[in-house]
Amino acid sequence: MIRGALPTTAAAAAFAGAVLSGIAQVLVFPRFSWEWLAPVCLVPLLLVLRDLDAKRRFAAGWISGAVFWGGSCYWIYPVMRDYAGITPFVAGVLFAFFFTIMAASPGLFALVAGRFLDRSWAVPALAALWVAVEGSYQYTLFLFTWTQLGNAALDFPLPHILRLAPWTGIYGPSLVFALANAAVATSLLRLSLRPLIALVPIAGLFLLPQLPHDREGEATARLVQPNVHPDLLKAGWLAQHGTAHLGKMLEMSNAPPTGDSPALLVWPEYPVSAYYFDDPASRAFFERVARESGAAFIFNTISFEDADRERPQNSSVTLDRNGAKLSEYSKMHLVPFGEFVPWPFHYFVEKITMEAGMFRPGKRIAVASVDDHGIGTFICYESVYARSIREFTVAGAELLVNISNDSWYGRSAAREQHLQIARMRAVENGRWILRATNDGITSAISPAGRVEASLPSYVQDALDVRFAYLSHRTPFVQYGEWLWWLCLLGTAAALVWDAASARRAALQ
Repeated sequence: MIRGALPTTAAAAAFAGAVLSGIAQVLVFPRFSWEWLAPVCLVPLLLVLRDLDAKRRFAAGWISGAVFWGGSCYWIYPVMRDYAGITPFVAGVLFAFFFTIMAASPGLFALVAGRFLDRSWAVPALAALWVAVEGSYQYTLFLFTWTQLGNAALDFPLPHILRLAPWTGIYGPSLVFALANAAVATSLLRLSLRPLIALVPIAGLFLLPQLPHDREGEATARLVQPNVHPDLLKAGWLAQHGTAHLGKMLEMSNAPPTGDSPALLVWPEYPVSAYYFDDPASRAFFERVARESGAAFIFNTISFEDADRERPQNSSVTLDRNGAKLSEYSKMHLVPFGEFVPWPFHYFVEKITMEAGMFRPGKRIAVASVDDHGIGTFICYESVYARSIREFTVAGAELLVNISNDSWYGRSAAREQHLQIARMRAVENGRWILRATNDGITSAISPAGRVEASLPSYVQDALDVRFAYLSHRTPFVQYGEWLWWLCLLGTAAALVWDAASARRAALQ
């Protein structure tokens, strides 16, 4: 292990390996979607760690993480600049702070990984460590998680890796890719093929049950895409065109069906705020939509925790075909700098949302009963939380609905990334996911994670889709994030064993 000053060539190699690994991870995800890089994207970083001391290992991991988070989530900067009401300079500072904090987790991975590289059990330990760290993003400062390595399994050339997701959640595919990275890296470091033996268990994936074959659904839903961009609202579009727009929404909702009449109508989350609970005119309009469409109706509205209307919530409501309320749900996972501003930034940062007060999270899952079938509706960014979407299925959801407003992302890769994340949730839960968005990508996702129908982005239209209500519970739904917890425990055990071995060696 190098002590003191690091030779210039070694420092350059460490920096290059860290940057290359960060870039490779960015390339795995949309829009590049080079999924074939998933089994080797961490290799450059792992190769440079063995000869670094602890401080430099953390630095190398941090650099790799900063490149990854800055490169894959580059869209956060224009979102804050254009819609949060702050200057480009402050938006840049906040974005830099974001990926600085998020990169600490890859730094921790590299710090610990360097200790394991020379051990006989390095390959499984490194893979478990990666999954343990990756799953922890949902508990970081911003409570922010986004692209995870396992998402690459959705379109990976070896489709059998995705068969793990109904059993393990996204963590199984992530573990397989991390295992491959660790095996390749240790094989190169030791100039031996022996570490590749750790990949033999992957052959067992062929024995797992195939993902459900797509079949003709027994029900039809209509997904409405309004295509109202936030920039229009800045120009006073709502005051001039709001009434006509609602008329157009009603028209699209009632248009003659392309096949069977829709039993379910879904409007997205979008920037035209509605107040079902507080405005009689709004409530009457939504009830009219349900009655005239002859379908159960899911839509987005603003609700309030308090009578003074100072604590708003981002909510969804489900009405039956007669306009009677079946259920309501308030978003439990809010978007940092979008629906709430973390302390202490709220002193000088406004928000994307049109509401004046900071949004408050909901407190409970809600499942609507429509024609004796359970429907769970989650809102926008919540799709990134595997543990939360699972709770809808545990509560009896036979269909999952995602209402979203991806227009804030502009024409960035974020909308494709968001769709990919929703696809993984469908596989984990073994459920159809109907995704209604403001301006794309409105789509129907099968339990195998395939997009069976979709609307082009930036068009105003309605999409009739076939789907099926499903009641089977996958092992992931039954047992939750058991693999992540196992990886956490395995990593802790490996650290204890490594420390004990080092102590014994020092006493000899």
